[in-house]
Amino acid sequence: MNLGALVAGKHVMVTGASSGLGEHFARLLARHEAIVSIAARRKDRLAVLAAELRALGSPAVYEVMLDVADESSVSRALSHIESGEVPPLDILVNNAGVANSQPAIAVATADFDRIIDTNLRGAWLLSNAAAQAWLSERRPGAIVNIASVLGLHPGNGVAPYSISKAGLIQMTKLLALEWARYGIRVNALCPGYVGTDMNAEFFASEAGRRMIDRIPMRRLGDPCDLDGAFLLLASDASAWMTGTTLAVDGGHLVSPL
Repeated sequence: MNLGALVAGKHVMVTGASSGLGEHFARLLARHEAIVSIAARRKDRLAVLAAELRALGSPAVYEVMLDVADESSVSRALSHIESGEVPPLDILVNNAGVANSQPAIAVATADFDRIIDTNLRGAWLLSNAAAQAWLSERRPGAIVNIASVLGLHPGNGVAPYSISKAGLIQMTKLLALEWARYGIRVNALCPGYVGTDMNAEFFASEAGRRMIDRIPMRRLGDPCDLDGAFLLLASDASAWMTGTTLAVDGGHLVSPL
């Protein structure tokens, strides 16, 4: 089965699209001729990415200024779809996320709130806004939450991030349960340690190399390693899957870490 063909012509919104995995997923969707709404706070990055996605083959690209932690920003982001000026949304990818690297006892309340607001509350706001639109239009929809293996297995020095991702996984299951009857599927993709520009410096350090050595496959993931699982959850190839948590982690969760 060609999973990419199943997203062709579908309208997909990707949050946190200005860098990292969000940027990668947006490119993947464009290559498979999906209509893509790229949503993030950095307008300059979105403009550059939009031009690239059009060149890759997306039939339409929409730039959406979005701060997922701001409820009014979320409302504005979804209103550009509900206005009818762009095609109805088919798939929402809740990818926006921030992290920290501190012992739990040293985490300031403001930093904890910032991580929870972005990683968990933002996904909640967007999921509900998308679901309300699908229900009012009597249309099915799909939500892919980008969680993490750290939401399934604890790690040192990342308490607020792990807590937010664990909450996102539980939210995935609860929304899947409530919305299945309406044809709205909600699944979570849980990447392991994937190399990006944001973590390249850490994984080049001694501590980072030790962490890589504990991954059973003895390497970091590449964003491309997530493509098959992502397309599965986003497309109708997973039409009878909802509430699923799918880990792509090089064996991280089966190792004695």
